[in-house]
Amino acid sequence: MKKVTLQDIADELNISRNTVSKAINNSDGIAASTRDKILQKAVEMGYKQFSYVNSIMGSDEIISSPASPQYQGEIALLTAAFLTQSHFASTMLDKFQREISQAGYTLNTHRITKENLRTMTFPYTFRKDPVKAVICIEMFNYDYGKMICELDVPVLFVDGPVKRDGYSLPADQLYMDNTTEITRFVNDMLAAGKTRIGFVGNYNHCQSFYERYAAFRMAMLLAGVPVDERCIFCNNRVDEVIESISELEALPDVFICANDFLAGDLVRNLFSIGKSVPEDVLVLGFDNSPESRIFRPALSTVHIHTQVMAFTAMQLLISRRREPSLDARIVHTETELIYRDSTRLD
Repeated sequence: MKKVTLQDIADELNISRNTVSKAINNSDGIAASTRDKILQKAVEMGYKQFSYVNSIMGSDEIISSPASPQYQGEIALLTAAFLTQSHFASTMLDKFQREISQAGYTLNTHRITKENLRTMTFPYTFRKDPVKAVICIEMFNYDYGKMICELDVPVLFVDGPVKRDGYSLPADQLYMDNTTEITRFVNDMLAAGKTRIGFVGNYNHCQSFYERYAAFRMAMLLAGVPVDERCIFCNNRVDEVIESISELEALPDVFICANDFLAGDLVRNLFSIGKSVPEDVLVLGFDNSPESRIFRPALSTVHIHTQVMAFTAMQLLISRRREPSLDARIVHTETELIYRDSTRLD
């Protein structure tokens, strides 16, 4: 079977390959209607990032729907955080909600408070009867996650509690690929002679942070380059670690940060102690948040394909409803390293 390319999709729609690439990669500068048309065609043609939709569910069920789809019930979104427009999940949920509504589902958000976590209770807004499936975002408390898994409905965690001790929740889990592009970045830096690489971020915060940290450590180990433990800061409060950074005899060549927000905070705090990026140290973030593109210097980062994550989340939940006896699945979607000024080498 012939592999479908971006150019094939462009030819079908009589548009440029660049426009198709922007839609697939959820980039700026493209109208929502055009993006949706391109993504629908990508699914129909079995493009590599969406082929699982056709193979498991059939594209018509996901993309096409009657004018008034039969009501299927509620999908409950449980989250312990405020999902701002800067959060990667915000754009993912926009697409996810459109798709599930076409399939007859509603999406209702329920905020999990610190009190809910302490008392192991669900919020008052949550009622189990209409809920057909649960999607969890920014839910990193393992015990609370276990309680959610006992609801006897399909449960999907987008990211989740750290598995450092080897324990995983009995539910489907969706992650972005946290390993490949971090590994590539480390090797690119080593090839450029940047051998002192540090890390900023609490890698015990969630599984994605841990995977990014582990990818950095493994890439250094396999390259035979020692890690300077003084350059590892397991903390999500950069203002609390900047004093320790300022006391280093010499800055590392590069800091890898667990996400863009930490990277932005690091750049600002480094400036406050008279250090500049990229002149004194290079900085990499993760998520490709909107701020990463307009920050000065613009942040090098790892792009998350949120459209693909939305399709995958839909597939995982619907297929779980059809086949509740399936083994728990852990899926990672492709990411893309983006170089900008914060890692400029010249």
